[in-house]
Amino acid sequence: MPGPLASLVAEPRLLTGTGWADYGLVDSGHGRKYERYGPYSFIRPEPQALWTPRLTHWGANGEFVPGSDEDGGGRWAYGAAPPRDGWPLTWPNGDETVRFTAQCTPFRHLGFFPDMAPVWDWMGQQYGREANDAGFESLNLFGYTGVGTLALSRYGRVTHVDASKKSVAQARENAALAGMADRPVRWIVDDAAKFAAREVRRERRYDGIILDPPKFGRGPEGEVWRLEEHLPGLVADCRQLLDERSRFLFLTVYAVRMSSLALGGLLDEVFADLPGTIEHGDLAVREDGPDGRLLPTAIFARWTSA
Repeated sequence: MPGPLASLVAEPRLLTGTGWADYGLVDSGHGRKYERYGPYSFIRPEPQALWTPRLTHWGANGEFVPGSDEDGGGRWAYGAAPPRDGWPLTWPNGDETVRFTAQCTPFRHLGFFPDMAPVWDWMGQQYGREANDAGFESLNLFGYTGVGTLALSRYGRVTHVDASKKSVAQARENAALAGMADRPVRWIVDDAAKFAAREVRRERRYDGIILDPPKFGRGPEGEVWRLEEHLPGLVADCRQLLDERSRFLFLTVYAVRMSSLALGGLLDEVFADLPGTIEHGDLAVREDGPDGRLLPTAIFARWTSA
């Protein structure tokens, strides 16, 4: 029998990531962060690092220098430059290892979002670590370079959607690097909102959906995405792709002037007819070391059927 209808937990949650062998937040402060990515280290802007760095010197291979426009732009300045074509990193996914390529991109990222690691862990917990062959079907919208897709692929089929042909190509290369090219993944270059709407018309369903939209973006045919304008409709379509047997939807949002409670309120409305729980809060990364500080990176909201 279905449980009580979904209810919103008003108090925010904190979902914290910590470093691992191939990644760590070394230090932060004065509006910047200092991270290690395998054998290389980088400095990037981080407006939420309002405090003073713990270290007196950051010896990095590269630093992203932002442009004058707060909405984007900038360039990388290198010391000892890392390989132009990237270098391999790993992330431990339970008893298997996800391998992927890190690379300095024009958008200040390095090919994956390390603060998503606890989200990938959490999704595995919803499916159950023992459920490698249970046949769950997941949808990864705005899938980027596919690390989350590879993490989910151990539980069944994954549909990976991104508007960038280059990102999807990189995701496929990451799957090959990880030895997971034969996993049951559909790699799709498409506008996420249009794809979700078509899936609704096809009456498809999924066991889990991960939704990681940008603040602003363009689809492969010039479609314009504006988060505040288009997110409610996309979440409503995602709801139609889930049912009482589904396990989760996880939504993350970066670089917006918005409370996680707003995201939670949206899910509370859209998922009002399903059983489960709706939570919201912050993603954060803890600095390396026993006294590492927490650096907030994004807000999230999630629905779980349990």
